[in-house]
Amino acid sequence: MKKNLGKLLSNLCCSQCKSEFDENSIEIKREEDGLIVTQLKCQHCGKNFGIAFLGFSEIEIKEPLKVKQGPAPISYDDVIDAHRFIKNLDKNWQDYLP
Repeated sequence: MKKNLGKLLSNLCCSQCKSEFDENSIEIKREEDGLIVTQLKCQHCGKNFGIAFLGFSEIEIKEPLKVKQGPAPISYDDVIDAHRFIKNLDKNWQDYLP
């Protein structure tokens, strides 16, 4: 199981030091039918990514997880637009909140 979990994380890396995760990055804390409790920790810098409860019993990894790109970074124009919007709020600013 630990080897399969290592394959699952093979495309991912530590957000702190950018080292890749492998099967040694995962510690299985508890294993029951349909549930595995794991801890993910970077083997290079020691950053702890916490505990995960995984709800499956047998997995077959066909391809590793892929990192999705997030939204575009905030641009200079975005900051100016936000500044103007906030600057022009009047006493009824709460009307803009959902």
